[in-house]
Amino acid sequence: MPTSSKWRLETLLVTPLGRALVPSLADFFVLALFAWMFAIGPYGWSGLLADADIGWHIRTGEYVLNHHSVPYRDLYSFSKPGASWYAWEWLSDVIFALIFRAQGLKGVVLFSALVITAWAAVLLRLMFWRGANMVAAVTVCLLSVGASAVHFLARPHIWTLLLFVISIWLLESDRRGASARLWILIPLTVIWTNLHGGFLVLILLEGLLVVGTVAENWLDGENIGKGVGRYVLLLSGCAAASLANPYGFELHRHILEYLRSDWIRTVIQEFQSPSFQNENMRQFEVLLLAGIATSGFLLKRHTITEALWILCFAHLALTSVRHVTMFAIVAGPIIALEASNWWDYWVSRAGKNSLPGIFNSVARDMRGGFARSSVWLGLGALALIFVDVPFQWPRDFPEQLFPITMVRRHGELATARVLTRDQWADYLIFVNYPQQRVFFDGRSDFYGPEIGEQYRRVSQGFADWREILERNRFNAVLAPVDWPLVSLLKQDPGWKVIEDDGKTVLMVPRAAGIGL
Repeated sequence: MPTSSKWRLETLLVTPLGRALVPSLADFFVLALFAWMFAIGPYGWSGLLADADIGWHIRTGEYVLNHHSVPYRDLYSFSKPGASWYAWEWLSDVIFALIFRAQGLKGVVLFSALVITAWAAVLLRLMFWRGANMVAAVTVCLLSVGASAVHFLARPHIWTLLLFVISIWLLESDRRGASARLWILIPLTVIWTNLHGGFLVLILLEGLLVVGTVAENWLDGENIGKGVGRYVLLLSGCAAASLANPYGFELHRHILEYLRSDWIRTVIQEFQSPSFQNENMRQFEVLLLAGIATSGFLLKRHTITEALWILCFAHLALTSVRHVTMFAIVAGPIIALEASNWWDYWVSRAGKNSLPGIFNSVARDMRGGFARSSVWLGLGALALIFVDVPFQWPRDFPEQLFPITMVRRHGELATARVLTRDQWADYLIFVNYPQQRVFFDGRSDFYGPEIGEQYRRVSQGFADWREILERNRFNAVLAPVDWPLVSLLKQDPGWKVIEDDGKTVLMVPRAAGIGL
C-alpha cells in the first residue's frame, strides 16, 4: 500500500477505537475457519448433530429448569428404571436447554460452532503470545483444528476445549511472571466441573507442573522448592473446588471408574486408540511426531514441565482418540514456538537478504495483524442469531444418520419397549420424552457392561439373542438393515416387518406388538 495510507492505518491502530473497528488478519482467519467447518464446508451445520447425545442433554436441562433440581435417578430407561445416575454435565444441559427453547436446533448448532471457533482463535493467539512466527502458528493451528475435528459436535465437551486452552495460557503466563490471575483457575474449576467431566485434565496438568518445576529446579541447581509451593496450593485449591458439584466426591469416583473400565475401552469407539487411516488422524500423526521431537529438545534444555505435558498427553491420545484434541491443545503452542526458533536459526544462517530472510521480514510485519482482533467477529456472531438465510439451519437431526421420518410417522414408539441403536435411542428421547423409555442410549457410563453387553450381543445376533429379547420383553425393534439381528428376525415367524425403507427396519412381534 502507499506510504501515506500505511501511515494513516498505523496511526489509526494505535487508538483503542481503531484497534476495535479495523478488521484484522486474525478476524479473516477465524472467519474462514468458521465458514469452512460449519457454514459452507462438506459437513455443514448438520455435522454438529451427528451425535444425538445432545438430545438427552437438552431434555435433562429442561428437567433441571422445570424441577429446580438436578436428577439423581435415571429418567430415560426401562432397563434400569430409577437407578442412581450422575447428570455430571448438568450446567451444560441447562445452557443447551435454554438455547433450544429460544432458538431451537439452530441455536444449539450456532452456539456450539461459536464456542469451537473461539477455541481455535484462542489457541492461535496463544501461539503468537508465546512468540511463534506467523507461518508456524497458522500451520500448527490448522493441524490442531484438523486433528480435533472428529470431536466437533454439539456436546458439553466443547467447554473443555475452550477452558483447557485458557487454563494453559494462565499457567504459562504465571511461569513467565507470578500474577494474581493464576488464582482465576480455582473458581474456573467450579464452573468447569459442572459443565463437563474434562475438568480432570486441569488437575493432571497442574500435577505435572508441580513435578516438572521440582525437576527443573534440581537440574538447574536451584532451591528445589522454588515456586513449587505456589503450584501445590493451586493444585489443592482446584482439586477442592471440583468438589463443588451436586454429587461431591462421588462424581470423581464415578468418572475415574468410567475411564478405567475395560468394557468401555473395548466397546466405545471414542475410547479406543486412533486409527491413522483418515485425514484427521494423519494430521494428528504430524503433530505427534513433531511433539515427540520437540520434547527431546525441551528435555535437553531442562524445560521439563512442557516435555512432561507433551509426553503425558501423547500417551493419552494414543490410548484414546477422545484425547487427541487435548494433545493438540497442549502440544500445539509448544511445537509452534520450537518451529519458529528453528526457522529463525535457518534465517540467521542464510542472511537477512536471502529469500528466507525476506520472507521472515514480511511474516513479522503481518504478525501484528494476527495478534489482535476487532469487534466485527462478535457483531457477526450476534447477527447470525437473527439471520435465517442463506444458511440452511437444521430443523431436525440429519436424515441420513437417523430414522427421522419413520420415528415421526410411528408415534406409538413413544410407549414401546423398543430395541434400537444407542444413538437412535438418544433421538427417541429427544423426540418423545417424557413418554419414551429406552433400553440402551449414549450414556454408556450409566448402563455399564451388564446392559451394554446385552445390547451388543442381541444386536449382533449372538446365540442368546432370543433369550435377551424375551427377558427384556421388547415389543419393537427399530434397527439398521445391516444389523445381524434383523436378518434373524426376518426369518423368524414370530416377528413381522412394519416398515423397511432400505436403510432402517421397524419390526414387531406378531402376537404382542405395539399395535402398528
